[in-house]
Amino acid sequence: MSGLAIRVRTPSEIRRSRRSRRHSCWDHLYAAPLWPLHGANLGTLARTCDAVGACLALPRFPWVPEALARGNTLRKPLCVHWTGDPLGWLARQRERGVRIVGVELADEAVRLADVGAAQTKTVLVLGHEQRGIPPEALDLLDTCVEIPMIGIGGSLNVAVAGSLALYKLSGLM
Repeated sequence: MSGLAIRVRTPSEIRRSRRSRRHSCWDHLYAAPLWPLHGANLGTLARTCDAVGACLALPRFPWVPEALARGNTLRKPLCVHWTGDPLGWLARQRERGVRIVGVELADEAVRLADVGAAQTKTVLVLGHEQRGIPPEALDLLDTCVEIPMIGIGGSLNVAVAGSLALYKLSGLM
């Protein structure tokens, strides 16, 4: 019985197979952690956004730009859309016909595995790490998704949950 012959691609092969230049704005899929608590999550989400071709929508909290710069391990500029009014920004996106998807534990939530890739412009809303998505923002969602868990934890870290949902919505998994 012979094993599978596996050849690992070189870094230059990987670079050649990807986009030839940096984007200025993907303008199709947005990760929106609009009520962040921990700066470390922003760096993780920034890396995932780059991997799946999504932009970040972030609040203008005083500590957010520094946390994002510290967590940006790509060391290249990111596509970030800043907002001083998260609820107003979400409402404007909805008025423009953008699909608003929230990751939240709710009775009406659809399992992430049952969600298809985003066919239209989509904003993925991620809530506060302890309090979730505020009730007034829940009213702006078109769809609510949940990530089922077997363990004893109540929920996943917002960066992990956001990364899983971004991969699913991007159609890469």
